Amino acid sequence: MIEQSMSDFYRYPSIGTDDYRYQYQTALVRMFEMQLLSKATLQDMTNANDFRQALDLLAGTEYSLSPASKDLGDLNALLPARRTALREQFCELMIDKPIVSLLRTWDDFANLRLAVRRSLTGKAIGSDYSPDGNVSPKQFEQVFAEENYEVFPEYMQEAAERAFVAYYQNKDVRQIDHAIDAAQAEYNLAAARRLKNIFLVGLFRIQIDLTNIRTVLRLKFAGSQTVYFSEKIMLGGGFLELDRLKHAMDLNYEALGALFYVTPYYEVVDAGASYLASHKSFLKLEQRCDEHLLGFLKTTMQIVTGPQPIIAYLLTKENEIRTVRLILTAKKNHLDTKLILDRIS
Repeated sequence: MIEQSMSDFYRYPSIGTDDYRYQYQTALVRMFEMQLLSKATLQDMTNANDFRQALDLLAGTEYSLSPASKDLGDLNALLPARRTALREQFCELMIDKPIVSLLRTWDDFANLRLAVRRSLTGKAIGSDYSPDGNVSPKQFEQVFAEENYEVFPEYMQEAAERAFVAYYQNKDVRQIDHAIDAAQAEYNLAAARRLKNIFLVGLFRIQIDLTNIRTVLRLKFAGSQTVYFSEKIMLGGGFLELDRLKHAMDLNYEALGALFYVTPYYEVVDAGASYLASHKSFLKLEQRCDEHLLGFLKTTMQIVTGPQPIIAYLLTKENEIRTVRLILTAKKNHLDTKLILDRIS
């Protein structure tokens, strides 16, 4: 499998070729895609006068709640159920089960972050973990109660060990997230290459780049030192060179766009940095990162049949669920409409 560099593409890397084992599954996904909420619907929800009116715009969709629902309680029960159903549907559609297991590790790593944080800060481990990973919530509770990490799969044992070591170097809770993020990025890329899945390799490398861009801007905003940036924080394996990211630490916000002009992330960095400089907020950066990733997922329309459209649908639908939650939560808490629009459009 050829390892692509940024010079091999203009905006998005290759997504691979057709796999005719997935003809039926791809046809189903194309039908499901037609049921996704339109951008206009999401904007209408944002521009609604209040939470109730925004909720009414979802009538007739799978997110519809009863007329008696007036708070977020029912919504907070509905959306996780929709996500779980989506994951189950994805498992049924995927012929290549190792891909299912790989994507389930995302929940494993998210659960591990929470459990390690709780363990090291003296909080109750609890059992309120996502049930959509390869390791069940009950197992998490048992492993940390008994401190028997050998029960975990190897990738989680390694991530947990790295998190504990990173934390105890200076007892900085933030190092837990950095260590687990690095372990997850390495595992994702290694697994995708093992599966010889070009689409997943490109997806994971883009995710690494977007995480690194977020990190650079957050460190600049916090006034952190370049040494701390280069040695402790950045994820390896993306398309962006470490030297370019390091150089970004020395420039002001107005010059960052030019530094990334020859990369696919110019619009992400330029818009995100400008908004951060003027509004002291990361809203636009997060919106542009989501937009760039969704743009990559949309390139799977070029595929006639294969696992790529199925993976893309899963991630696009999960983004839709998060966006619905974001809008309705913001409307319930009377956030300014412009702020919501800046985040989603």
